[in-house]
Amino acid sequence: MNRVPLAERMRPKKLEEVVGQDEIIGHGKILNKIVENKEPVNIVFWGPPGTGKTTLARIIANEFKADFIEISAVTSGKKDVEKVVEIARQNWNLQLRTVLFVDEIHRFNKAQQDAFLPHVESGLITLIGATTENPSFEIISPLLSRSRVIVVKALTHEGIVQVLKRAIKLEKVTSRVDKKAIDYLAELSAGDARVALSNLELSLSLAKKVTEQTVKQAAGRKVPGYDKKGDNHYDNISAFIKSMRGGDVDATLYYMARMVEAGEDPKFIARRMVIFASEDIGLAGNGALGLATDAFMAIERVGMPEGGIILSHVAYALAKAKKSRESYDAWGRAQSLAHKTMGLPVPIWLRNAPTKMMKDMGFGKSKSGQRQQWTAGFHLDQNYLPDEIKDEKIA
Repeated sequence: MNRVPLAERMRPKKLEEVVGQDEIIGHGKILNKIVENKEPVNIVFWGPPGTGKTTLARIIANEFKADFIEISAVTSGKKDVEKVVEIARQNWNLQLRTVLFVDEIHRFNKAQQDAFLPHVESGLITLIGATTENPSFEIISPLLSRSRVIVVKALTHEGIVQVLKRAIKLEKVTSRVDKKAIDYLAELSAGDARVALSNLELSLSLAKKVTEQTVKQAAGRKVPGYDKKGDNHYDNISAFIKSMRGGDVDATLYYMARMVEAGEDPKFIARRMVIFASEDIGLAGNGALGLATDAFMAIERVGMPEGGIILSHVAYALAKAKKSRESYDAWGRAQSLAHKTMGLPVPIWLRNAPTKMMKDMGFGKSKSGQRQQWTAGFHLDQNYLPDEIKDEKIA
């Protein structure tokens, strides 16, 4: 039995062997230019798991004929970084480049990232980081400004199929895996080549003939590439809200289903719909807020999976509803004006007059001197704003 995992055995050794990254690999593309120039470039690879970030780092280091040192920000600390720096100094004396690859670099805190700076600036280390999170938020600006951010995309279904067929051919098991099994492996992978190859390897160990049923047995329930605190979480909720805003019911229900399938808290989805009801529907459908609020309370009482029916019902209605941002925009203007004019006094005729002295001073009286009678629609001709901003329009 080969103890090296299939995903590791199938790891590409050259850029031309990498699948699914046509935007960054190929004639005239960024990675080819970096390799051809033979000049060290600090890189941050940003993309989902299993898309080849580590592989690309290894290929680049090999092309540079550099000493490749790999650490993980999850398990490494300050002492590990110090060891790398010492090795890099020794390599420098031998006129050998050092490429340090930091997997999940976003897990390093600010102080740990700061420790790289002087060695990156001096050229002692060529840093290649890999992250699944947005570098703008997770990597310190000084380090980011000295690096080239390269986006690595999730593989398409066709790309995963290509990876699987290559592995099946090289492993000489073509007759053992049927086409439906390959398609299902690709479907389950969610664009992650490592997941696809691992599931293939496990399936081959379970049966002489790998079918779709074999894959289901091997892989179990699909776990999408979804992290409730990561980019995928925010990307999906953003797509869900924008789809409702655009009135696309199909997309609305699709993105909501993705979140539910990934184990998202249904109350989080319901809360977003409550906000949406006022922010985007507002005055165009005053019943929307009540409907969304009822959905939130219903989710609390019913739970899942039946709560999915409630979410679907309300999301469908919100997507189809007429939209108006009048009240939302007016609130923004009100906040801005209030922030600028907090010091202005409330007009005297709008103030309470609980004491005789305050009444004698004119509190609660109109400019004509009449005591106000606060009934609906009364004194609509009065100016309710402070005199200094009486001509401002908010709504």
